[in-house]
Amino acid sequence: MSQRINTIAVIGSGTMGAGIAEVAASAGHQVLLYDIASEALARAIDGIRSRLESRVARGKLSTEACASTLANLHPVADLSALAAAGLVIEAASERLEVKKALFSQLAEICPPQTLLTSNTSSISITAIAADVRHPERVAGLHFFNPAPVMKLVEVVSGLATSPEVVEQLCQCVMHWGKQPVRCHSTPGFIVNRVARPFYAEAWRALEEQVADAAVIDAALRDGGRFPMGPLALTDLIGQDVNFAVTCSVFNAFWQERRFLPSLQQQELVLAGRLGKKSGQGVYRWPEGAPAVAFHPAIAEQLHAREVHKRGDVVTLDNVLLMTTDGEIAQAKAARLKCPVVLMDYCEGDVTAIAAADSNSSQETAKAVAWLQQQGKQVVMIADYPGLLVWRTVAMLVNEALDALQKGVASETDIDTAMRLGVNYPRGPLQWGEILGWQRVLTMLENLQRHYGEERYRPCSLLRQRALLECGYES
Repeated sequence: MSQRINTIAVIGSGTMGAGIAEVAASAGHQVLLYDIASEALARAIDGIRSRLESRVARGKLSTEACASTLANLHPVADLSALAAAGLVIEAASERLEVKKALFSQLAEICPPQTLLTSNTSSISITAIAADVRHPERVAGLHFFNPAPVMKLVEVVSGLATSPEVVEQLCQCVMHWGKQPVRCHSTPGFIVNRVARPFYAEAWRALEEQVADAAVIDAALRDGGRFPMGPLALTDLIGQDVNFAVTCSVFNAFWQERRFLPSLQQQELVLAGRLGKKSGQGVYRWPEGAPAVAFHPAIAEQLHAREVHKRGDVVTLDNVLLMTTDGEIAQAKAARLKCPVVLMDYCEGDVTAIAAADSNSSQETAKAVAWLQQQGKQVVMIADYPGLLVWRTVAMLVNEALDALQKGVASETDIDTAMRLGVNYPRGPLQWGEILGWQRVLTMLENLQRHYGEERYRPCSLLRQRALLECGYES
């Protein structure tokens, strides 16, 4: 199966299929584009032509390269024509029964050396290959939307997929200028599994009325340096699509609580408020998220007279300003017998804070004033364990470690997938290393203690890394 792949077939001419066909044709392959609807094929070719001509007009592509790519595209109306392909990429309906039937047909049409792959984002590659002759040639080739732009491709092994096939697919993907990551077939693969807490924690904060949606998004975007707030991102993806993926992962993991779908998101879907494509979701579109009203500047007389900083704790007269560790501010104030303000993890310009209910407004104002002096824009949220960014990052780290421990992918591939697939500022495992495994563990243990839920259960690999970290420090 190490032959050079000259001809590639793409099944399905929707957004993903057309994008994949464009990628392969641009790389010099002859591309057979198949769809059961001939009018869909015509629309796909027209769409590719329009995108390429737009790039030519902007000076991003030569007229020769545009003409060559279009000449490499060959719409076909009969599935049997795909026998000439060395690699087939299926980008059709996300239904297992449809894929199984299609791959069984392909196994009869194509010679044994033809690689058969699916662009599925969630369906088991093992299940797709189960009834296929020579199942060792079946794999996942999961592109991200838009395929011509996004660098990441998940190369997914089913139970029977041969290592040689995976290697050949990785080489092919790199020839296309993409970055492959290898993973085993598991619900959500890498990205759609590890990313679930990014959405789930935002939905929980919204449901518990911790802050307005725009504040939650601003904290994650402008404080955590994520490229987009999670709630705005679900509007962009489509509430129906994002909710369906969450439900799929939740059910595939036998209702594991850390993947629990949001009732509030379900309400939006039931109401037809699907986000940008319907004009309304969490936000109204095209306006999107409204501007956030940051805390006004504090009057000079409310600034602290004495300031001492030690580690993550700043003492402002009698007020303690501390980085959250998952315990609520009121619990700390009661135990320490002093006013407490907690601040979120912050790499950007915006930081969320929460104050103990027993604080006076003047005591809390001292913390706000000090943060403003450090150049931070401050948003006040309810006294919420772990605040917004810190608990989200901790959950991402925990999920990535769980995937690593279960052999889904290597540490490097997990971090690469999350940086390139969803544009996180860094991979979650690198984040855990930077923040400290023990601090992440403490955050999750405090969240689990507060809620009494399995959702925040630390994985065993996190406990092991925390123990090793403590051992080195001692």
